[in-house]
Amino acid sequence: MADIKKIADNKKARFNYSIEDSIECGIVLEGTEVKSVKSGNISFPDAFAEIINDEVWLKGFHISEYSYSSVFNHNPDRAKKLLLHADEIKRLKRKVEEKGFTLIPLDFYLKAGRVKVNLGLCKGKKMFDKRASIKEKDINRDLQRNFKKDLLS
Repeated sequence: MADIKKIADNKKARFNYSIEDSIECGIVLEGTEVKSVKSGNISFPDAFAEIINDEVWLKGFHISEYSYSSVFNHNPDRAKKLLLHADEIKRLKRKVEEKGFTLIPLDFYLKAGRVKVNLGLCKGKKMFDKRASIKEKDINRDLQRNFKKDLLS
């Protein structure tokens, strides 16, 4: 089993969207991009994936320039190609077109030295769903506090 080192997690996506399915993807990066991602210099608050010509492209994903690089640095905001099997792309394309889902990156991690993306098939939450999520989180936090207090006394 390969070691997995988490680079970044998209907590905002888990709050704003209900995640129906997720899939692991490879990502095509240039040399300086890999070094910059491994050092954690990434930002993806509004990132999403789009299927164009039976290829999946990640847009809105910013990788800062690598500080130790010379003139051979990368474009920080270019669209990155995601690596998936053809049947997986067809399945995602069907769901996105028919049911109104969106492809959102949920987290980035290293697996056996390679950068991977966990891509989520998501549907936007309504405001009352978000309030319910906040309420549930508060209730769980209070339960944990009370449980911990009871254990210590």
